[in-house]
Amino acid sequence: MAEAQNPRGQEQDINQLLKVRREKLAALQAAGKDPFQITKYDVTHHSTDIKENFEELEGKTVRIAGRVMSKRVMGKASFCNIQDLPGNIQSYVARDSIGEESYADFKKYDVGDIVGIEGEVFKTKTGEISVHAAQVTLLSKSLQVLPEKFHGLTNTDIRYRQRYTDLIMNSEVKDTFVKRSKIISAIRRYLENQGFLEVETPMLVSNAGGAAARPFETHYNALDEDVKLRISLELYLKRLIVGGMERVFEIGRVFRNEGLDTRHNPEFTLMELYQAYTDYHGMMDLTENMFRYVAQEVCGTTLIPYGEEMIDLGKPFERITMVEAVKKYAGVDFDQIPDTEAAKKIADEKGVHYEARHAKGDILNLFFEEFAEGHLIQPVFVMDHPVEVSPLTKRKPDKPDYVERFELFIYGREMCNAYSELNDPIDQRERFQAQEAALAAGDEEANTTDEDFMNALEIGMPPTGGIGYGIDRLVMLLTNSPAIRDVLLFPTMKPLD
Repeated sequence: MAEAQNPRGQEQDINQLLKVRREKLAALQAAGKDPFQITKYDVTHHSTDIKENFEELEGKTVRIAGRVMSKRVMGKASFCNIQDLPGNIQSYVARDSIGEESYADFKKYDVGDIVGIEGEVFKTKTGEISVHAAQVTLLSKSLQVLPEKFHGLTNTDIRYRQRYTDLIMNSEVKDTFVKRSKIISAIRRYLENQGFLEVETPMLVSNAGGAAARPFETHYNALDEDVKLRISLELYLKRLIVGGMERVFEIGRVFRNEGLDTRHNPEFTLMELYQAYTDYHGMMDLTENMFRYVAQEVCGTTLIPYGEEMIDLGKPFERITMVEAVKKYAGVDFDQIPDTEAAKKIADEKGVHYEARHAKGDILNLFFEEFAEGHLIQPVFVMDHPVEVSPLTKRKPDKPDYVERFELFIYGREMCNAYSELNDPIDQRERFQAQEAALAAGDEEANTTDEDFMNALEIGMPPTGGIGYGIDRLVMLLTNSPAIRDVLLFPTMKPLD
């Protein structure tokens, strides 16, 4: 009782509370009432079912189950609040209804215990929909003390490390992860309705390509082979396009050996899709329609609050080239810069840091990141990236220094990355060679040549549009979550030691 009635967070002897709980369990076991021997409990209704259908259920018997979140004992009768997946509901527990022995047991239950309650649905004198218990069953004994109810669980480090406690104490956290599940389901429905097939590809690979990132490395004992965890889904999905599977997608974990911040976690959920016989314009149309569909399905609106902004997914998304964006926000027109030497000179003037190996296209990309990204609040497709930063992308026929690629930005964040896929095996090999040269020059995120993928391209891949989506960032947007850790059930954390 004490921990449930201590709203001002007074000091308590936690060790003594834990000792008392174990003594209660031992007494139950000695009396042949060990809750851990119970294997099932037939639940007929959840809390929200009862509240939403009260007129139909009033006076009828229901069976609910959940965690005791508060308890108020008043002599011969008590009230307790039971929390289940969708919500919570009050139960009225009276000695005359459940029997003297059962009521004596109930009074010893602690906040945090899991119980099953069978009884009639009714409304109290104050109008609260409740369950009048006829039978109470202890289903699991909580041996730990939940965080003090009045203040909840507010320490963010503990919340991320003990997500199970966070889910119990903070209903909005549970809502976020329920919504995450609905978002992924809505994406699947949309793509399946567009004729896409969901597939699975390897996580352990000999060549981790398809993105600019450092991979995690491990060793395959059975083959005595060093392997890597995938950083992308791209190269295997393109193999399937070669094999005639014209529309494919995969939702899965990828792993990048990088730092931790509000937008990055070393393992995260990526979705990639590939569609034969279309280009990056087709991918823009698909993306805009899919974002709009998912928002409407999950949030019931295309006006999405995020931070201090209202993001409008209902309007046509703006489309702008990277050169146009840099000209708009940095006042530098890269179409007027003739070569790498001139690009480095203007970078020096503007204070943009670059490396000796960087070419004109790399510096354009640095300017975009420095001056433009943060201004892109409403949805905007940034198109036509320089070839230097796009090793797997088809060149623009009229501007071969640029490629048919776009990134979608919302709230200054990249939400997806898409190409008209490079299907020329000769050009692709040259791009891989350039990547290997960059790797040799110190770029640890550069790709190496994947010979099996090259063989697939030489067999022949049709014109194809492809795209990769950061699922976690989409969930952040649609749940108004400021950090990626808020939408990962178990984010990567630094060791406590």
